[in-house]
Amino acid sequence: MNFHTRKWVKPEDLNANKTLFGGKVLAWVDEEAALYTIIQLENNKVVTKYISEINFMSSAVEGDIVEIGIAVVKFGVSSLTLNCEVRNKMTRETILTVDNIIMVNLGEDGKPKPHGKTKIEFVRDRLA
Repeated sequence: MNFHTRKWVKPEDLNANKTLFGGKVLAWVDEEAALYTIIQLENNKVVTKYISEINFMSSAVEGDIVEIGIAVVKFGVSSLTLNCEVRNKMTRETILTVDNIIMVNLGEDGKPKPHGKTKIEFVRDRLA
């Protein structure tokens, strides 16, 4: 799993218990999945179709740095299935895991469109 993004936990990211708000970390996960998919499929028109069970395992507090990791599970015809782990860089504990996030590639008409991809590609390889 590659951890591309880090977030600094700030006061506005906290819940009433002064720990990282679950809704905030889920927004970060959704954004990271979208960015990963946009880069992989070379199309900025993607949507989140499905997020499976979310397993909250630990938390973070103000000042902690969290990392968001994404890995490809499967390439579908018009979709990409990912899994995700968010971990606390300071404590080295996993904050949450998500087994399946399905992102769908859209055409200009806003409907699912086949993407033609079958494997992970890196930008450096596309430029070679």
